[in-house]
Amino acid sequence: MRGIYTSVTDIRRKVFTEVARLAYEGGDYSRIEELPYKIIPGEVATYRDSIFLERAIVGERLRLSIGLPLRPMDAHAPISEGIEESAIAEKYYDPPLVNIIKFACNSCPEKRYFVTDGCQGCLAHPCTVVCPKGAISIQHGKSVIDESKCIKCGRCKDACSYNAIIKQERPCAAACGMDAISSDALGRATIDYDKCVSCGQCIVSCPFGAISDKGQIFQVIHAITSGQRVIAAIAPAYAGQFGPKVTPEKLLSAIRMLGFDNVTEVAIGADFCTIDEAHDFVKKVPAEQPFMATSCCPAWSVMAKKCFPEFAPYISMALTPMVLTARLIKKMHKNCKVVFIGPCSAKKLEASRRTIRSDVDFVLTFEELMGMFAAKNIDPETVEVDPNVLRDNPLGLATAAGRGFAVSNGVASAVADVIREIDPDREVKIMSAQGLRDCKKMLTLAKAGKYDGYLLEGMGCPGGCVAGAGTIAAPTKSAAMVALHAKKAEGKVATDNPYKIVIDRLD
Repeated sequence: MRGIYTSVTDIRRKVFTEVARLAYEGGDYSRIEELPYKIIPGEVATYRDSIFLERAIVGERLRLSIGLPLRPMDAHAPISEGIEESAIAEKYYDPPLVNIIKFACNSCPEKRYFVTDGCQGCLAHPCTVVCPKGAISIQHGKSVIDESKCIKCGRCKDACSYNAIIKQERPCAAACGMDAISSDALGRATIDYDKCVSCGQCIVSCPFGAISDKGQIFQVIHAITSGQRVIAAIAPAYAGQFGPKVTPEKLLSAIRMLGFDNVTEVAIGADFCTIDEAHDFVKKVPAEQPFMATSCCPAWSVMAKKCFPEFAPYISMALTPMVLTARLIKKMHKNCKVVFIGPCSAKKLEASRRTIRSDVDFVLTFEELMGMFAAKNIDPETVEVDPNVLRDNPLGLATAAGRGFAVSNGVASAVADVIREIDPDREVKIMSAQGLRDCKKMLTLAKAGKYDGYLLEGMGCPGGCVAGAGTIAAPTKSAAMVALHAKKAEGKVATDNPYKIVIDRLD
């Protein structure tokens, strides 16, 4: 469903817009109780059996977008419960980040193979022959699968000449590379938070819109309206997210119209990260460790540490582009608030972790930023660029390498280029994987010694950051726009970044 504007997308965008409008207008926040009726008007249900159910689900989405927890299903509580405590100009996070609205879940079957009407009742019946459990019989001339015997191996599907056997799988579980989603006693999806890395792929894969992450729009706007200096740090994947006609200059102007003081490109921090990781690799591989893994994707690095704890020392200790950019901003602008704007749900957790100082005060996704634009009736495509806002603005100083971090293989390629500058005679072998399942396969091979001497890049989302849970544009289109934006950079390699001289002072 990526890049397709569905009814789920429509509701999600309306929720973000109304929450942003509520925060900008201020006043009595109890009027949030009216918003489900505004978002779902009328008397007849549009999406589900009951309009009351539709509004109840919207109510939970409103709470999550403010950062509030889901309400208990066995007791009454208003939508506004806790809203005054969350109406602050500081980070507000009440775990878990990713939540399932139970009464929105369709209780989809976890996994099954199903014979469709396409079955021709052929003479060969190869499906019955290849089934190792004898789970398929012929009834009334058609194949029938006994689900009590079926082990879901899929051999029948592969053997059918008519493609009449299909695999049905719960979309959220299929998208979860950590196998963190199962069923509760009522058949509804449930998340094992010991496994979950908050990549958010389940959020964008659920066709019933039953899964959502918590947002910080409410708190960001309170920081802006309270008069604090708030600076946006926008991730490299922004190219093309708000339409092909939205230039960096237009987007900068539009973000400034929301009340942000300035905008910095996180690709600058990506350049810093590239240089740090290149030096780490040259120093440590193979002298101290067999390979090195990149560190910028939080879902990938957390997965590696959870599933392959012995590899934790092999993940680069370089700070991520988000953190490095935030530290640069706060070094240049004292007492400001930094808002990371990007494609990723997992960045919300990274910014909240206590093991390292992130200097990131808030995290918004591109989709949440779009909600803020809608709340203020700002169309980034039609805004007039104020030449004064571009003066002394660091947007545009990143290199092509830093901007390329948004796509799969972009990080490893950027690091490899700097390694070659440091040691021109060195052969740099890289391997990249996208999607957590493929990332786990790559690390399994690394464990077997297949990637000794390699630089390994992992991306939690298939395609890279351009396919993150908070993106707006289709990943393929976004990747093309990122490549175009990278070509326009004056510097090509990370070491061309004019800010590189301050890297050592950002620790």
